[in-house]
Amino acid sequence: MTIFPTQYSVLSAKALQSYLAEQYGFAVIGCQLITHNVSDTYLVEAASAKYVFKIYRDAHRPYNEIMGEMELLDYYEKNGASVSYPVKDISDKWLQSFNAAEGIRYGALFTYAQGKNVYMMSDKQLEMVGTEMAKLHILSSSAVLNYPRKKYTIATTFTEPLKVIQPAFKEMEEEYNYLVAIAADAVHELSKIDTSNFSYGYCQYDFLPKNFHFDGEDKLTFFDFDFAGEGYLINDITTFYIHFFFDVYYGKLTREEADRSFNVFLEAYRKVKPVSKDEISSIRYFGLGFWLFYFGFHQENFDDWSNFFYTPAFIKSRIPLIKRWMEY
Repeated sequence: MTIFPTQYSVLSAKALQSYLAEQYGFAVIGCQLITHNVSDTYLVEAASAKYVFKIYRDAHRPYNEIMGEMELLDYYEKNGASVSYPVKDISDKWLQSFNAAEGIRYGALFTYAQGKNVYMMSDKQLEMVGTEMAKLHILSSSAVLNYPRKKYTIATTFTEPLKVIQPAFKEMEEEYNYLVAIAADAVHELSKIDTSNFSYGYCQYDFLPKNFHFDGEDKLTFFDFDFAGEGYLINDITTFYIHFFFDVYYGKLTREEADRSFNVFLEAYRKVKPVSKDEISSIRYFGLGFWLFYFGFHQENFDDWSNFFYTPAFIKSRIPLIKRWMEY
């Protein structure tokens, strides 16, 4: 019987358990699907360690981009960065391939980031994020990959997303025109800044607390570099700043408390790596690029990922948030 065309399958955790044991040469005592959205993530348990196995969607990440992520994380780990990194199998390969219903899908095994997410961080934890992010950025500025990643530019964070999302604003012309206008202003303001001295390298581009774990007060591990790409490294500082903006916007912190916390992080970062005043003053504009980029990502991945939340109500609710950001 012919298999009906499929666009996003879910691989059996039970079948993966035995498959991974064979490919990696250790006994796997548990395998459980923990997320099914941008890609599929499984918690893998061995006798003495935990791992994460991630299976990518080809519509989101083709082979070359996945290999770029593997190279980057391997480079970070070998140079002492605090990251979850890919583990090679018994054949010295990073990627597994699966002949799924929709075609070939690739998967990779990663070390487990011990600890948990912390959203209200102590000063010591904020300092740790600043120190470790700065160390990571020093490495990212010198990384050379055989498999390049996408770039974060004016085109990819402003121009292209605005074109992609236009159909979703069919009945929200005023809101769409607002985004077009503030994007044009932001691009104009960025053109007046000399960015030639901005730090450049591979950004994680989603440096929110959901993507790192603290194991007590002394251990920090960054993970989920799925969106890693070339760009100005102020993008990462921007996304971390957005975390504090969220806390103020939703009433979890006062502006004074949020600014103090961010400055604790920033002072620790600057002890390892300099950040210019121009870079900090550009956060507003790079932040807008971040909002627009992910709007575009929601639109492009509607069928496989964002359809359960990317609704007209969600879109409409994001506009006052973006307005607040631009006035923040």
